[in-house]
Amino acid sequence: MSATTEQLVGRVRRRFTVEGTAATGAAVVSAVRAEPSSAALADTAVLRLADRVRHDLIGAGPLAPLLADPAVTDVLVNGAQVWVDRGRGLERVPLAVGTAEDVRRLAQRMVAAAGRRLDDGAPCADARLPDGTRLNAILPPIGTTGPYLSLRVFRGEPVTLADLVRWAAFPPPVADVLAAIVAARLAYLVTGGTGSGKTTLLGTLLGLVPHTERIVLVEDSAELRPAHPHVVGLQTRTSNVEGVGTVGLHDLVRQALRMRPDRLILGECRGAEVVELLAALNTGHEGGAGTLHANTPADVPTRLEALGLTGGLPRHALHAQIAAAIQVVLHLRRSRRGERTLDSICLLAPEGPERLVTAVPAWSRARGIGPAAGRLARLLNEREVCVPPLLADALGQGSR
Repeated sequence: MSATTEQLVGRVRRRFTVEGTAATGAAVVSAVRAEPSSAALADTAVLRLADRVRHDLIGAGPLAPLLADPAVTDVLVNGAQVWVDRGRGLERVPLAVGTAEDVRRLAQRMVAAAGRRLDDGAPCADARLPDGTRLNAILPPIGTTGPYLSLRVFRGEPVTLADLVRWAAFPPPVADVLAAIVAARLAYLVTGGTGSGKTTLLGTLLGLVPHTERIVLVEDSAELRPAHPHVVGLQTRTSNVEGVGTVGLHDLVRQALRMRPDRLILGECRGAEVVELLAALNTGHEGGAGTLHANTPADVPTRLEALGLTGGLPRHALHAQIAAAIQVVLHLRRSRRGERTLDSICLLAPEGPERLVTAVPAWSRARGIGPAAGRLARLLNEREVCVPPLLADALGQGSR
């Protein structure tokens, strides 16, 4: 974009800022046409400039095209550098976002649109934009070379098991096992590292829940959008500028239990609220689910233990609760090439003289059927769910 065009955009943008006029599409187009330097511009160029001005005023500014790209899942701004993830890992894009002050204003406008504050007194902010995009913004001097913006994009289109099979997340026989786990109302955790696809898989599986059941979602930031007709969402709230009004996950799990949930879903297990979830799953709320950050399935019991101990539950009591409440772990992994795949399906089982819970593989991408396959098949059979062909041969195997 030429310097003259940039000046035109700047003048129109300042006019709306000073006058406080609503930046409707028609108003912005009229303002651009009113500029003397726009007389020589074609209609398509005028509309393009109007879009640019409107995005600068009420949208994501220069980041708007990236957020509109259906392949983009993450947009990261490090000062003047812009990086995106299109499913193949991070790559830098040659996008001009202006000066550090321009990025600061953009961050403040986006955060303010979500009802949050971002300034020198509150230099860090988490916000959810109207389209569901999750935003984290950090200003200098906290961000040493900032401002920094981190945007996680959530697409509105539901993802199906068939889509995940097509994207090579897992083979078709495993899709049948996942559907059977949901049908049998087994409680499960979707685990993995950051960006491994936990929310996507959980949302897909929730879409398989019978439409006669009510799903209650409890999330720190509303991200799950299952293709289901009866979903109730609860989202945490941070304190206001006076430092009051906080509503945390622990509070929301308790409220969810009073809302007649058929499936209680905790978007992410991250603190003492896991004790409330375990208690709920042990008192008749079958089929619950959630996500958990963990590097491997073997780390899941330790992670749950660390979270549960913050809630004041003794170690052995906690492991007894885990063993009774959660049956399945679905572990995801992201390769160095950016591919998101289901790495294993494990069962949580008490082991050893202390009866501490461990994760035992029922299936893994590397080795196929595992030692817990027979137990998983029996759990499905006991709940009158047809055992998938992948597990059929394991139905009569040992008791583990």
